[in-house]
Amino acid sequence: MKIMIFICGEGLGHTSRCLALGKELLSAGHEIEFGAYSYSKDLVEKTGYRVQEIPSEIKLVGKAGGLDLAGSIEATLKSAQILGGPKVLKLIKDFKPDVVVSDSYYLGTLAAMVLEIPVYLIINQSNMEEFFKDRGVPIRLIGELTKKFYKEVFEKTDKIIIPDYPLPYTVCRKNLDFAPKIREKLFYSGPLVKGKYEEVDQIPLQKPHIVSLIGGFGYREPIFRKVLTTATLDQKISYTLISGPNLDPTKFREIPKNVQLLRFVEDTFPYIKSSDAVIAPGGHSTIMEALSSGIPILSFPDEGHSEQENNAAVIEEESYGRMLSYSTPPEVILECIKEVLEDEKYRSKVGRLQRLAAELNGPEAIRELLEKEIGGGVT
Repeated sequence: MKIMIFICGEGLGHTSRCLALGKELLSAGHEIEFGAYSYSKDLVEKTGYRVQEIPSEIKLVGKAGGLDLAGSIEATLKSAQILGGPKVLKLIKDFKPDVVVSDSYYLGTLAAMVLEIPVYLIINQSNMEEFFKDRGVPIRLIGELTKKFYKEVFEKTDKIIIPDYPLPYTVCRKNLDFAPKIREKLFYSGPLVKGKYEEVDQIPLQKPHIVSLIGGFGYREPIFRKVLTTATLDQKISYTLISGPNLDPTKFREIPKNVQLLRFVEDTFPYIKSSDAVIAPGGHSTIMEALSSGIPILSFPDEGHSEQENNAAVIEEESYGRMLSYSTPPEVILECIKEVLEDEKYRSKVGRLQRLAAELNGPEAIRELLEKEIGGGVT
């Protein structure tokens, strides 16, 4: 088969899971072309895959740990490319795919529909209108239009892939709201991670060890500052802080002896696997990577980001880790770290999810789905 994969370039999670899927499809002999933008495109290129630049579709901005919704709308409108639609249409026409897989990139989804090419949509949220609640009349109206738009897209999409555990273990379940007739299209693939657990390298880290990630947004810098202060409170616990592409780690001057601070790391999975707990925002893909490795997570969701807050709430409710906030003091952060390290209930819970992720094998499950529904064999 010829498969085109479109990636939403906001954050690193969409890229990470599409690379996982691409690796699986290529290993089976299928022909793949990616469509991506910004540092997402750079990451695909560095991986060595064929990629075409596509117009950005959404621009998220924020400050001091919070998502600025009004600012994000303004930034998105300013960066919008008038000829974006024709460009995406041309990319699809030139490649002539048998199927389009779109990870939350709706311009590619619509283009595939126009060209009457089967389109499989990967999402971990369907209630995007939640972003616009209680934010004033103009923005609330945008929310209502958004809900109507996504409803139409979901009805016309051939299949909707949820890259998460099936119920009752679904972490993003609070972000999913589908009409009954749409539920027949849902396919819970299991986590989409870049390597099987047993194939990921183990990194020799001083134990106990906490890995802290902030993903692709520099406004999450306060997480690092909180972790650096927390690290000074107990020198027996070691930390690795991994910066994203939009944060220069050299700006942190005083680094405790039990902390190593790294520049952007393209593949964080070995660090996650080798850690005892992960500190991260509430992004879905990082949570999936941690849980599929059997590692509990301490989640700092972006303030005002309903999707991340919902993910973190499930983490808390199911004892997969703890939900924290940017206002949580370092002393409390340290106690939460010790809790997930020492309390066996967390290890038991995430250990079950590690086993389940291996059984589900998300990338393989999606490949088999495409081969079955679009056409078996390799072109």
